[in-house]
Amino acid sequence: MSKYRKMSRPLGDKISIADGELTVPDQPVIPFIEGDGIGPDIWTAARRVLDAAVELAYGRAKRIQWFEIFAGEKAFHQYGEYLPDDTLTAIRDCSVAIKGPLTTPIGGGFRSLNVTLRQELDLYACIRPVRHFPGVPSPMLHPEKVDIVIFRENTEDVYAGIEWPAFSPGAKQMMDFLKQTFDISLRSDSGIGIKPMSATGSKRLVRRAIQYAIDERLPSVTLVHKGNILKYTEGAFRDWGYAVAQQEFEDDTIAEREVDAQVGAGKIIIKDRIADAMFQQLLLRPEDYSVLAMPNLNGDYFSDAAAAQVGGLGMAPGANIGDEAAVFEATHGSAPRYAGQDKVNPSSLILSGVMMLRHIGWRAAADLIVKGIEKSIVAGTVTYDLARQMQGAKLVKCSEFANEIVRHMKLMFPENRHAHS
Repeated sequence: MSKYRKMSRPLGDKISIADGELTVPDQPVIPFIEGDGIGPDIWTAARRVLDAAVELAYGRAKRIQWFEIFAGEKAFHQYGEYLPDDTLTAIRDCSVAIKGPLTTPIGGGFRSLNVTLRQELDLYACIRPVRHFPGVPSPMLHPEKVDIVIFRENTEDVYAGIEWPAFSPGAKQMMDFLKQTFDISLRSDSGIGIKPMSATGSKRLVRRAIQYAIDERLPSVTLVHKGNILKYTEGAFRDWGYAVAQQEFEDDTIAEREVDAQVGAGKIIIKDRIADAMFQQLLLRPEDYSVLAMPNLNGDYFSDAAAAQVGGLGMAPGANIGDEAAVFEATHGSAPRYAGQDKVNPSSLILSGVMMLRHIGWRAAADLIVKGIEKSIVAGTVTYDLARQMQGAKLVKCSEFANEIVRHMKLMFPENRHAHS
């Protein structure tokens, strides 16, 4: 009996996770969500590039078996709901998925579908690598100095969604409780929100950030917080982060304050920065930072601001990863006014696919896509968002840009010559 109400999983084998390690078959079943608005356009382009890269890199030895699942508007047409249980079941079952942008339905009572996915699947680490591709227009004088990976805690902080509107019974009850229990008085017309941050949530995020720095041989991890004001939430995040480094990664890390000429050579430096000061550092000295770990709201601001320094969200990939599943996604919105026009830059979703390929260990295919994108941009064959800022650029459609990437990949791979995983 099928575990799905309205779907059937294609032939192929599932990716499995045991003790944090992935077992990836040669023909893994990977669910995908097209997304809303421009989602179908950019997904079609991304799938073409991903499939071509895998075929070029591995020949017939490896292949992704795509499995369409549903969220957003397409899910509502299929199921009468925006995030059906089938979708969550499929992601849990297959361990790895990729999605286009989703539009949260307008109207009271609907939470962000992206936030709901993250919390339902406990995808606690939002990971966003930010780097500049040569030729991409940027407001920065030296955008090439930006090469960072942001680890954003995904399930706590104000995004936990614990709040009451002004004048509501819940807000009045909370105000009465604060007054009677702690002698704290608030204005009677206040809305109230709660900002929970736990040792569990903070430590597992920082743990993953440090392990990433070790695996990728990066020089530092910086804890970004507002602990000078919010001492028991953001300040605690900093303290818990240092504790993880000291207790679990003592041989690999050293606190910045302990570094001198004789100590710490070859170790990953654990730094911390106040969030507002870090915004300046991101502009003035980005080359001093490699991995940034931060609470949820800080991460929301920083990931978009960093992307703006290298050309915008159209070039910014993302992943939401937990201990049991990972969902890779375009970081921009669904842009419904461009839906069906075959116009928008698909690079964010393609680069999210690159992250997915690296996550499952297919690095040869991932590296091939990055080179294909680089060559396409340097050649000046780009979509409208880049073409309008580049002198002499050749404007192409979304699908045509994908074709250009594939063409450049094929030029790098003589026929019948394949890389190895």
